[in-house]
Amino acid sequence: MSTEKKVQADTKTTSFKDSMITYFKGVKAEWSKVSWPTRRQVIVETGVVLVVVTFFTIVIFLMDKFFIFVLGLIK
Repeated sequence: MSTEKKVQADTKTTSFKDSMITYFKGVKAEWSKVSWPTRRQVIVETGVVLVVVTFFTIVIFLMDKFFIFVLGLIK
């Protein structure tokens, strides 16, 4: 009976190893299909994101100050 358990344990371990190997082979295949952006494209798009975030940060800050001012007049 203990021999059966060892065989089943070995089968599970081998199956797990095989599934992990298959998984990583699939990951490698998918990574080769990825269309990576150029360095210039990454830099330009990062700059655009930083400008947009800065713009909206300033807009929200000014709106906050405006509403604080308006609500201050109500008191």
